[in-house]
Amino acid sequence: MSSSTPSTANGTDSKTYKGDRSPCGPSRVLHVRKVPIEVSEAEVVSLGIPFGKVTNLLMLKGKNQAFIEMASEEAAITMVNYYTTAAPHVRNQPVYIQYSNHRELKTDNLPNQGRAQAALQAVNAMHSGNMGLSGTATASDGGMMPGQSPVLRIIVENLYYPVSLEVLHQIFSKFGTVLKIITFTKNNQFQALLQYADPMNAHHAKMSLDGQNIYNGCCTLRVEFSKLTSLNVKYNNDKSRDFTRLDLPSGDGQPTMDPSMQTAFGAPGIISSPYPGAAGFAPAIGFPQAGLSMQAMPGALGPLTIPSSAMTGRMTIHGMTPTTIHSVLLVSNLNPDSISPHELFILFGVYGDVHRVKILFNKKENALIQMADATQAQLAMSHLNGQRLYGKVIRVTISKHQTVQLPREGQEDQGLTKDFSGSPLHRFKKPGSKNFQNIFPPSATLHLSNIPPSTTDDFLKDLFASSGYMVKAFKFFQKDRKMALIQLGSVEEAIQALIVLHNHDLGENHHLRVSFSKSTI
Repeated sequence: MSSSTPSTANGTDSKTYKGDRSPCGPSRVLHVRKVPIEVSEAEVVSLGIPFGKVTNLLMLKGKNQAFIEMASEEAAITMVNYYTTAAPHVRNQPVYIQYSNHRELKTDNLPNQGRAQAALQAVNAMHSGNMGLSGTATASDGGMMPGQSPVLRIIVENLYYPVSLEVLHQIFSKFGTVLKIITFTKNNQFQALLQYADPMNAHHAKMSLDGQNIYNGCCTLRVEFSKLTSLNVKYNNDKSRDFTRLDLPSGDGQPTMDPSMQTAFGAPGIISSPYPGAAGFAPAIGFPQAGLSMQAMPGALGPLTIPSSAMTGRMTIHGMTPTTIHSVLLVSNLNPDSISPHELFILFGVYGDVHRVKILFNKKENALIQMADATQAQLAMSHLNGQRLYGKVIRVTISKHQTVQLPREGQEDQGLTKDFSGSPLHRFKKPGSKNFQNIFPPSATLHLSNIPPSTTDDFLKDLFASSGYMVKAFKFFQKDRKMALIQLGSVEEAIQALIVLHNHDLGENHHLRVSFSKSTI
């Protein structure tokens, strides 16, 4: 092979990578290893296309290797950074990409380069008009064909279990390189926008996944092409991710979207990933008759199966052995000067019935909260993780504890542990209660109910204002004056107002009920 290979690609790369020698510094030439023998030139080129123009290609089929030359070193760096966190798959086999020790590929006088050059021209031409991505040439007449956007809009119906950004990434990655995902809630439905490297990937994913259930009998995917051709992600966190930009900030727990996106899609998402890198919460994935385990379709990247770490309500956390999902939450980064067990009971009680709360004696910024069941714990976590409470962005995860222990008699506790299991304030005691249908993420607009007939709007506005909250708007429900909406200055203010004024005695044997609203005034 070396006799017909120029000095620029004389096999030194393959030797370099056999041992544990340190990889080379950045270069616009990339070395691709473990390339399946049947892979075409176009498939290898398409690995580089999302990151910029591919200027040359050398396939070493006998060695299962290839070299890709990018137009710029910057594009190559972005590509390596991306594929380091998400190994690309070609024909359902992982391939490995590193910097080459060559600065450029000289292939002019090599045999069999005609196919590589034809593939380069074809793939680059196909993409030059399609991608609004950095570093990609945009043809002046390159309008998108209808239905050929690389961006999909995804709606998850029958959301009995939270679906995280990670779960979507895992499912949709089977069909090609996922560049960006934004999740949000609109019309009380969990939705996502997902951008592929290539419109063909989007096409295959739509054909295969539309109408499929993520989990047994629930979480149905509705997949359609978006009118957008590119997504602009500002923060990498559990609600939005740009997999090509590992340098983005995480935002302040309240990711913001591009203003144009905000108007198009309502509030940012409510569903967060339970743990960094976790496979998501998979209650019951039955193989092969239910859930996402489809047969491979032509051009798709093999059958879609969810890894065993996500099997049947189990989950791998940071390399620990799989554990069953518990109903106890660990809340951290609380403001120890402002928080009490009763306040946590009221706030978390919006999403389930809280049985016990323990603020940790030695670390008062942490608390354990025992919910009635694992589903309610999951719901509270997905809605409250990353919210601001008394000036601090709180973190909510599933605890490894199965129950919250009450203090033994005579044990010093400073009133930090409370049992609320018999509280009359549980919202979800009655099976099938309509409260289950009115669970919304924290919002600046609160829903008030159980208002006595004689109460005026001024009285209620004064009640909130005198408690220190800025009232922006107020209105009674037209059909039922027992209910009203009140809009406060911010989501954080509304969270505090709910904690303080839920169950407030309005007289006439009426106690005010406060919830988050999906509406605005």
